[in-house]
Amino acid sequence: MRTHVLGEPGPWRRPDAPITSRIAYAAAHVVPRLTADSTPGAPADLDWDVTMAYRHELWSYGLGVADAMDTAQRGMGLDWTATRELIARSGREAAAVGGRLACGAGTDQLPPGAHGLTAITDAYREQIEVVRDAGAQVILMASRALASIARTPEDYLSVYGALLAEADRPVILHWLGEMFDPALAGYWGSTDIGWATDTFRELIETHADKVDGVKVSLLDAGHEIALRRALPAGVRLYTGDDFNYPDLILGDEAGHSDALLGIFAAIYPAASTALQALDAGDATRAHEILSATQELGRHIFAAPTYYYKTGIAFLSWLNGHQSGFTMVNGLTSGRSVGHLSELFVLADRAGLLADPDLAATRMRSYLAVNGVDG
Repeated sequence: MRTHVLGEPGPWRRPDAPITSRIAYAAAHVVPRLTADSTPGAPADLDWDVTMAYRHELWSYGLGVADAMDTAQRGMGLDWTATRELIARSGREAAAVGGRLACGAGTDQLPPGAHGLTAITDAYREQIEVVRDAGAQVILMASRALASIARTPEDYLSVYGALLAEADRPVILHWLGEMFDPALAGYWGSTDIGWATDTFRELIETHADKVDGVKVSLLDAGHEIALRRALPAGVRLYTGDDFNYPDLILGDEAGHSDALLGIFAAIYPAASTALQALDAGDATRAHEILSATQELGRHIFAAPTYYYKTGIAFLSWLNGHQSGFTMVNGLTSGRSVGHLSELFVLADRAGLLADPDLAATRMRSYLAVNGVDG
């Protein structure tokens, strides 16, 4: 046990004009009803008012919202019925405030078991239609069903090629690494990152007019920079690297990454203020702000990385955006008391506890219920 003296919130501010230097999405989490059955395997039962309010908070800071992604517990408790409603509701809310919205389309409505390429392609089509009907941009998510039966790179090129050929507007391709989802090991037809990248690039180059950008979540800055430099003109790289985002977003003489990040859902006031500084031509200040959040980001996304959602929900609770520390699928147990205690300290050091007194009160109650007496 040790005493931690809280600091003050950072000098964050909402923008008074659209952010223009980078396109930036925060991948938002979901909040269940307090009395919902959130035991593992139970259907998701969301508090729609609270879940939507968090998206409005992100939009108010000038960020886009990436919804129905892994941060929203796709594949970790958010079933397709709840996902479909989430996409529709977010679409309506985005339209009401003019907020940027992109949503994940995958194949998770398929029942367990092996499915052929045609069935997988059709499942993608069903979800793409839901996203388009909501007025959101389509993010083609990685598919566990495809990863389980694909045997060659051509299997991936066949499915994705058909979907891109049918796209009525450019989409975002998402390459999610196995550290986020072990079921996606060997995606693009190889466990060798170089061979997998060759297949990924072939797909992009063949359909460059249908690809707005690619979100790469491999936590490998060197690989991302090399891929970014090799992309066809007009295709963006949306970093999904929650470890190395400051340098990747600021970029170098050969370009920069835009952002589609789970960590932005946790650090959004700082992220927005940094991008506003970048808009004003102060790259040094922008880098200073983002770098000050990096230790927190690396902690939240520490291995096992797929439990990072627990940290984002915990920080949301500390900051008063939800009245209970609850998560779909019982995922509140995904991190230890020690991990979440360190998160509290790092969030404070980064100036990301909006109301330190409230955060301290909630932190004490969390420790007490877990048998830790100060």
